Amino acid sequence: MGTLDDWVAAACAELGLDPSTAEVPVVLDLARDVAHQVLRPGAPVTAYLLGIAVGRGADPAQAAGRLAALARSWPPPDGPAASDDAA
Repeated sequence: MGTLDDWVAAACAELGLDPSTAEVPVVLDLARDVAHQVLRPGAPVTAYLLGIAVGRGADPAQAAGRLAALARSWPPPDGPAASDDAA
């Protein structure tokens, strides 16, 4: 994951964050669960919501676990195109 590591380091530097606090595997797993179980555009939105929760003091792994469990329990989309809807 060289490019991803480089990006995370650069993004953290830009935002004044410590890269060692970036929970990259946790966020990627959560994004995968949401994209596959709920809706592809829901993945970045959910990652953003996770960031807000963590910024307000939530434990990253615990919050991501709760969201992943919610995504896994989400009812399947109505049709094959539903996973590509942007709204």
